Amino acid sequence: MKILLTAGPTREPIDSVRYLGNRSSGQMGAAIASNAIEEGHEVTLIAGPVSAVMPTVSKRIDVETSQEMRDAVIAEFAKHDLLIMAAAVADYRPARVHSLKLPRHESMTLELVATPDILAEVGQIKRPDQRTVGFSLELAGNIHRSREKLARKKLDLIVYNPTETMNSALVEAVLLYPDGREERADEMSKSDFAKLLLARSLELFSAK
Repeated sequence: MKILLTAGPTREPIDSVRYLGNRSSGQMGAAIASNAIEEGHEVTLIAGPVSAVMPTVSKRIDVETSQEMRDAVIAEFAKHDLLIMAAAVADYRPARVHSLKLPRHESMTLELVATPDILAEVGQIKRPDQRTVGFSLELAGNIHRSREKLARKKLDLIVYNPTETMNSALVEAVLLYPDGREERADEMSKSDFAKLLLARSLELFSAK
């Protein structure tokens, strides 16, 4: 199987030294990549500025911004059977990027604009023989938002992922399917969850 995997955060520049980012470490992406390699799959990794140690993959593309990640995913997607979007892509970026370091003031107002919705765009170009899997990082209890994303982005599987999971060694998640099925994954290590997710992702190919 040819698997396209994204991992880690993105950084959206404010000026020449500052950026907007998040606390994603890339641990989940590293766990998925490691398990996929162990099972003999060919992995292309698109990695943001991760702090986790990533395994050696067939191809690695390092990016920083959400736009760079979008461009890399769109360029690579057609060559792969499965996309697992484990990256924590920023939802917003500054409307204006300053070329020089801004001086310090008592206050500063930033205008933010939405970043590309990568999975929604992929959903428009996905072939019948391809599968897409997403993650939905939400506050506890907001599983309805994950279901909405599953449908809107035409995903084959989405992981409802409470915010407490970010940068944690453990995962407690729910797998959601388009037919309404749910599979609860009780608290487990990210490595064990990666094995489960990879198995369920591969099962998607026999479900259609």
